[in-house]
Amino acid sequence: MKNNKRVGFIAAVIVVALFPVAFFLVFNYLNKHRPTLETDKCLPIYGPKEPFKSKDYRDRDIIDTAYFKVPPFSFLDQNGNTVTEAIMNGKVTVVDFFFTTCKSICIDMTSNLHLVQDKFVTDKDVLILSHTVDPETDSVKQLFNYSVNKDVNSRMWRLLTGDKKELYKQARNGYFITAMQGDGGPTDFIHDQKFVLIDKERRIRGYYDGTDKKSVDQMIKDIQMLLVSYIVPMKKNDPKYKKEKK
Repeated sequence: MKNNKRVGFIAAVIVVALFPVAFFLVFNYLNKHRPTLETDKCLPIYGPKEPFKSKDYRDRDIIDTAYFKVPPFSFLDQNGNTVTEAIMNGKVTVVDFFFTTCKSICIDMTSNLHLVQDKFVTDKDVLILSHTVDPETDSVKQLFNYSVNKDVNSRMWRLLTGDKKELYKQARNGYFITAMQGDGGPTDFIHDQKFVLIDKERRIRGYYDGTDKKSVDQMIKDIQMLLVSYIVPMKKNDPKYKKEKK
């Protein structure tokens, strides 16, 4: 009995002794990321906004805002798995459009997405969705071969194909960027060079030039900011804390 008490006492002393160390490590981690991310500056929320009536904590009528969310979709990835909008829930996502036979801007875009992959490859809260604009060529097999050739981590970086109309519709209406067939032949495609940053609630938080490393570096900082914002409570006026229409 005495031995049990002694063990319990020693365990309690160890816990008390280690608590300041654990607190320091957590604080240091958050502090390390927070200054460079300028968390006091909230990222904007893009897309249509819809006002709606709500109640505050005193049950008074107020006008709140429902923010646009990425709409439903269903495509196939490079492994033949069905991917829907649900995969984005709870993850910070980078979206882009490309095609595997592209010889121009896609090369730089893919290279810059590798910067994102390398930075967050161990973070399960970060996702990359690359949509093809040429699904007739970019079959599941073609995307798989491309992913192997480009050293794509299939856990965090999904290459998507599907119905062309649905892919183009998702670009225009889901992310507000350009994706279409050109008029210069079967391999002529027009697609935006932008990367689109989506938060864990499927809200658009930023647009970046996917061919420009400085712009991509800023996106990486903004990804870090979003990740930290889900750990460290931000100011009450942050739109993240506004009620959303359900």
